[in-house]
Amino acid sequence: MESLLVLHAVAAVCAPWLVRRTSLAVLALPPGIAFLAVLLWLPPRERVEWAPVLGLELSFRADALGVLMMSLVTGVGALVMIYSSRYFSRDDPGLGRYGCFMTGFAGSMLGLVAADDLLLLYVFWELTTAFSYLLIGYDPESRLSRQAALKALMVTTFGGLSMLAGFVLLGQAAGTYRVSDVVAHPPRVAPVAVVLVLAGALSKSAIFPFSMWLPAAMAAPTPVSAYLHAAAMVKAGVYLLARLGPALGDLTVWRAVAVPLGLVTMVLGGWRALRETDLKRLLAYGTVGQLGFLTVLFGSGDGGAALAGAGMLLAHALFKAALFLVVGIVDHAAGTRDLRELSGVGRSMPWVCGVAVLAGASMAGLPPLAGFAGKEAALEALMGAPVVLAGVVAGSALTAAYTLRFLWGAFCDKPGVAAREVHRMPGAMIAAMTGPAALLSSLGLVLTPFAGRFASTLSGYIGTFRVKGHDVHLAAWGGFTLPLLLSAVSVAAGVALFLAREPVARAGAALHVVDSGQVFWALVQRLDRFAIQLTGFIQRGSVPDYLTLTLLAAVGVGVFSLASGGAPHLGVPVVLWQRPEQPVVAVLMVAAAVLALFARAFILLALVVGLTGYGTALLFLAHGSPDLALTQFLAETVSLVMFALVLRRLPLGPVRGRLPFPFRMALGLAVGVLVTGAGMLAMGARTAEPIGAHLEAAAGQAGARNIVSALIVDLRAWDTMGESTVLVVLTLGVTSLVFLRRRSYRIEPVTTPPAEHTRWLSATLPRGQRALAFEVVARLTFHTVLVLSVFLLFIGHSEVGGGFAGGIVAGLAITVRYLAGGRNELAAAVPVHAGVLMGAGLTLSAGTALIGLLFGRAALDLLAVDVSVPLAGHLHLSTGLLFDLGVYVSVVGMVQDILRSLGAELDRQEST
Repeated sequence: MESLLVLHAVAAVCAPWLVRRTSLAVLALPPGIAFLAVLLWLPPRERVEWAPVLGLELSFRADALGVLMMSLVTGVGALVMIYSSRYFSRDDPGLGRYGCFMTGFAGSMLGLVAADDLLLLYVFWELTTAFSYLLIGYDPESRLSRQAALKALMVTTFGGLSMLAGFVLLGQAAGTYRVSDVVAHPPRVAPVAVVLVLAGALSKSAIFPFSMWLPAAMAAPTPVSAYLHAAAMVKAGVYLLARLGPALGDLTVWRAVAVPLGLVTMVLGGWRALRETDLKRLLAYGTVGQLGFLTVLFGSGDGGAALAGAGMLLAHALFKAALFLVVGIVDHAAGTRDLRELSGVGRSMPWVCGVAVLAGASMAGLPPLAGFAGKEAALEALMGAPVVLAGVVAGSALTAAYTLRFLWGAFCDKPGVAAREVHRMPGAMIAAMTGPAALLSSLGLVLTPFAGRFASTLSGYIGTFRVKGHDVHLAAWGGFTLPLLLSAVSVAAGVALFLAREPVARAGAALHVVDSGQVFWALVQRLDRFAIQLTGFIQRGSVPDYLTLTLLAAVGVGVFSLASGGAPHLGVPVVLWQRPEQPVVAVLMVAAAVLALFARAFILLALVVGLTGYGTALLFLAHGSPDLALTQFLAETVSLVMFALVLRRLPLGPVRGRLPFPFRMALGLAVGVLVTGAGMLAMGARTAEPIGAHLEAAAGQAGARNIVSALIVDLRAWDTMGESTVLVVLTLGVTSLVFLRRRSYRIEPVTTPPAEHTRWLSATLPRGQRALAFEVVARLTFHTVLVLSVFLLFIGHSEVGGGFAGGIVAGLAITVRYLAGGRNELAAAVPVHAGVLMGAGLTLSAGTALIGLLFGRAALDLLAVDVSVPLAGHLHLSTGLLFDLGVYVSVVGMVQDILRSLGAELDRQEST
């Protein structure tokens, strides 16, 4: 299964290139190959471990229900792609994009119906939502297409998120997310979980009240409608009901929600189809009604109804996809889909008319077609529920009526309407467009004699239902029975409704009080207004306000946790201190914090706050963590410099806070108590052995004596890589604001007279701001500090140091050069562009890890050599060191970029 999904993914990526050089028909190969694989050699189960500790896996299953859905998804997908090769013009600019999205959707739908894991199913579920949005909005210049795509996206995404919450509750109750295990051992689950799962299924299959998106989606090209809205996407919700029915079908809430809503949808969809004049919209509302029928069958929760539902599922995909393809042919040839303008088309296109009649007869439930066999089995399965049975008979009558309306409107002669001129199509176009439709409609006739074998194939799936229900026989002919009589009554009623089509259409228009589309957009507009008002109330552009709200929320969560009784019984032992220097440092940090409250200048406030950071570094050192202490000390120093660069452009005194001081003081104390208490509770609640005891051995295996360095570079190198990337992106985002009005990020040097070059630095500072001693010290210590930074980089695996610490030390050396000499000196100290340094560092780190993977090794396990260097001592050279070098270069680039923007560029702006 993984290879089939990869095949679809590769084909989707290559689709624009393939379509330009060959034809859209070549993209029928991936679903065609998958169709053959499903029927011939696909294994029943496949599992690939992804994150075993978290219980995540790529798990697929090909049971009878899965094979049925996979056959429909791949088989119909291949035929629709062949049809599309002639439906679209070769010079259509969006053809490659269409092929990409359609192939990607086919692969996503294949993964959805094959997934044996709830979370994996959800991933593919959302992928189908995204691809359907792109396909429905195929014409970006059409406002109708954009609105239809947005409506489908919003409705199905809302259902998908609800379904995800239900999956989490269901998986937690079952102790597993594997679908087969959930079905084999159904858990006791809360009703809210069932309702959430149903919300996802019903919204995807356009069940009332989520029906409005499917008719609007007819703005998509006809091949999209034939595939997504007849055989694939809309079947996803029905498939979920079928898949989870054995586990949840016996629950009252399952039946109480699914059956009534399905019944209402069947009747309302069929009734609305009777007054539609656009052939695609007529079929769309018919699809809504048929999906309601399938929801009734699978929502009943018993095996007999599920067997009938499986038969109807197959029949509906065949006849409805064929009818959509027929509409595309008629539209191509006649230039319209309006049944009021079509007349005599059947005489001009007899083969197309024959295909439509065959598919329509199956939709109306006439023997000996697949639709008849499925409808007979459904009526038999519902004998024990007379109210539901009556509703299904009424819905079947409406189905027969709109089927006749479709055939009459598309092909028959109409009094008073001139015969519609039909353009002749080339033979290749006729074959490519009529062939798939003819094959699909013919299968509804050819497969019917094998209905009994189809039922026996599904016996394993039907046997998983805990409620067996009424005995059901899926057969081409079941004899003269009550279901046959009810079927005949529904067909006769449908003929009567068709004959009275004009009064029925007028009655439907008169009873149409509320338009679901208008209701939807009215709700969206009100939601937009509410969001704007809420955003205006909360997002005021005030950082203190944001911080206040965040801290209040944190305090609220903590108070709620304590009030709910979640922590007081832990009995946490309180240890005031472990070493005598700890309380001394703590007192100094408290004093600095109190002093910060009374600071009346920004620069003083920054210095005092920095003292708390240095105090934290001392606490790290007191706890025996010199690596953390060094990193904290260096980072705090760089932060102070950055604060100074920014604060020199601000007023000396801080602005008076809008909130009163007592409130801020109380909030700060509450947050401090909360954080301290949470830390103590977390330490006291520990039951497992601390992981630190095992890190020494792990570091030894990595060839490192420094546990912290081994943890950052070897054990969690990908995390370090991600953190470095985030820091680079943030740095670029902040500094780019300073260069917002410039096209070049280059530091513009200032021309100095020849006499000025006799000084220690090529300084650009005004005479009143220069300090000769500072310039001398900066020049004398620069290279020494750089050597120290490199030394810290190399000894990181063995002693205190590492790439991050070394990079900050190098950055501080550059900072001193800038502070002493200005922007000319910064350009001289680092002549390489900051973006080049950051990009090179990230590339080096990522490339080092990927090279090891290419050679079949672990990410950073390609090179390890121990050498002795004079004066430096023992060095451990490894791939991890190259990775750390990338971090070093990235940090130097970030510091340079900050100095370049907040320092040199602001200097330039001030001078001009």
